[in-house]
Amino acid sequence: MQAIVLINPLDNVVVALRPLAAGEVLSVEGAGEVRVAEDIPQGHKMAVRALALGDNVVKYGLPIGHATCDIAPGEHVHTHRMATNLSGEVEYTYEPAVRDLEPVEPETMRAFRRMDGRVGIRNEVWILPTVGCVNEVAAALAADAADLVHGSVDGVVAFAHPFGCSQTGADHAQTRKLLATLAHHPNAGGVLGLGLREPHA
Repeated sequence: MQAIVLINPLDNVVVALRPLAAGEVLSVEGAGEVRVAEDIPQGHKMAVRALALGDNVVKYGLPIGHATCDIAPGEHVHTHRMATNLSGEVEYTYEPAVRDLEPVEPETMRAFRRMDGRVGIRNEVWILPTVGCVNEVAAALAADAADLVHGSVDGVVAFAHPFGCSQTGADHAQTRKLLATLAHHPNAGGVLGLGLREPHA
């Protein structure tokens, strides 16, 4: 297993991919051989170049903090030897400009209020096949009912789909849930559920 990873050629630290033991000698791209100075936990950083107090610790090719002491190659680089470059907490005050708003007339729209209080922007008759096997029948019924489209009725729509037949378990339950949701949609003023039933012998 690879012991370390140098994420960016500009980095002065590597990341331990496994626990590193003091005394190990590792080959680092751009830095040559580096002897591990102390045990370093997996996932932690190890210096591959000498860092003086205040030098930036570079990872991903960018400074992630600065050294709080001199750090030799092979030493563990963690919070005990580095600190953030951020200046810390800053003060923040919020002074909202509160003012009264000009009154406005409520906006309205032409819509259809359903018995449960929901509002539809269309008023259609929906034909919902419970199985895909009756899609053509649903389409034919919608075409035959075209004369109903007048006044407040915006259309008669058949919702064809390939589901239902041969579905079982959670798969079938999802189809039932979808059809039930459509049946309760506020744009549907009326719903016809169309199923498939085998004739009796």
